[in-house]
Amino acid sequence: FTQHHAALSDQTNAPFVGVNIGTDVSNLLPAPDLVNFLKNQKITHIRLYDANPDILRALSGTDIHVTISVPNNQLLAIGSSNATASSWIRKNVAAFRPATRISAVSVGDEVLTTLPSAAPLLLPALLSLHAALVESNLHKDVVVSTPHSASIILNPFPPSQAFFNQTLETFILPLLHFLSQTNSPLMLNLYPYYVFMQNKNLVPLDNTLFKTLPASKQMVDPNTLLHYTNLLDAMIDAAYFSMKNLNVSDVVVLVTETGWPSKGDSKEPYATLSNAVTFNSNLIKHVLDRSGTPLHPETTSSVYIYELFNEDLRSPPLSEAYWGLFYGNATPAYLLRVSGVGAFLASDNANQTYCVAGDGVDLKVLQAALDWACGPGRANCSEIQPGESCFQPNNVKNHASYAFDSYYQSQGKSPGSCDFKGVAMITTTDPSRGSCIFPGSRSLSNKTKQVVNITHSSNAGDNLRLRAFRSIEISAIYDILHNYLVAVFPLLLLFVL
Repeated sequence: FTQHHAALSDQTNAPFVGVNIGTDVSNLLPAPDLVNFLKNQKITHIRLYDANPDILRALSGTDIHVTISVPNNQLLAIGSSNATASSWIRKNVAAFRPATRISAVSVGDEVLTTLPSAAPLLLPALLSLHAALVESNLHKDVVVSTPHSASIILNPFPPSQAFFNQTLETFILPLLHFLSQTNSPLMLNLYPYYVFMQNKNLVPLDNTLFKTLPASKQMVDPNTLLHYTNLLDAMIDAAYFSMKNLNVSDVVVLVTETGWPSKGDSKEPYATLSNAVTFNSNLIKHVLDRSGTPLHPETTSSVYIYELFNEDLRSPPLSEAYWGLFYGNATPAYLLRVSGVGAFLASDNANQTYCVAGDGVDLKVLQAALDWACGPGRANCSEIQPGESCFQPNNVKNHASYAFDSYYQSQGKSPGSCDFKGVAMITTTDPSRGSCIFPGSRSLSNKTKQVVNITHSSNAGDNLRLRAFRSIEISAIYDILHNYLVAVFPLLLLFVL
């Protein structure tokens, strides 16, 4: 097993953290800009859900490894015809290698569970594509596999009791033999988020998020006495035990999808920004620390995070649009805490980040968010007053951007402090201009201007903001009087007595 893994590591530079790139994005970057963005973020492995020729061409000459995919709707043609498979490899792999580092072909997506009628075609498709790679002398550089849902494994905890769904064994066993013979990984889409949501009373949230747990709170396999500090390791080991039950012990697990949504509807209370930051940050550290699993501490599975961009065109539930690390225009959806584990995701190591108003947002919602930031949020809005350096251009978006950044910086750039009902976004581009310097661009001294928490614009929102300011003034005066009386009244009473 270890020798097999060493061979796979040489081929894929394992363990690595890659990203899936979905394209249901309304403002997706053009291919050349996308590739420049990947390089700037130090992303070395990506997985596409097709074989987009524009992206593959743009990747030419880079060191970025790419996994391309055969969509489910092409399985019938490829699984039924060796000629079609050969044509597909010539068109989508051989035409780009070696300039573009295509390292894997993922065939279909969760076919056994989502498209069972196509299950008989899966192995023939794998065999035909591999034969085509041999024909092109690319089989030593490009592996072929197929991603499975975690649901093909039954009774996953404790891991030692896990086994493959027996109704699928007629397909799974020959697939595993193919993977063993071709030195290819078992691709699995593993989502601790969904396991937790379905088993909230049994699975601790901290365990799901890779948080450090005392031994007394770790999940323990009673048969092996192995301690599991996180749910993903347990899911991976369940796959290894399942393969062992079929006498397969030389196939390595590759996690083709995992992640955590940063936003959800009322039925998804754990789809939060904070949990997404924690899960993905700890996931990256766990993989790059080469921690392995309790069953195979010498073997760390590589993972692809789902996903690089929020796909705003996805259908409900709400969380479907919020699995991304970035928005489609390449601004961070949130910042990961991965300092100290290499240069992966440069946005984490950026010298400064800013919070600004988003593009194309509802102006009424934006105005309300501006009112809150300069009112109850106590942002320093003095620089957007008439005559001050950031007053011009005199519009809601400009003023809101300054106020949002003021609040964001005052909160220490904490998770969730740049949301404002969805009308704000984090950026690494300095929004300062001319003499207007945003709070995130300067080191504020202890002696700052007195905060004037009102904003001015030429719309009917002025009265609302003024009322908010006056209510804060009254509240502040009340607090002063209250504190004075609390301090002085006992002394007066003592004097009288």
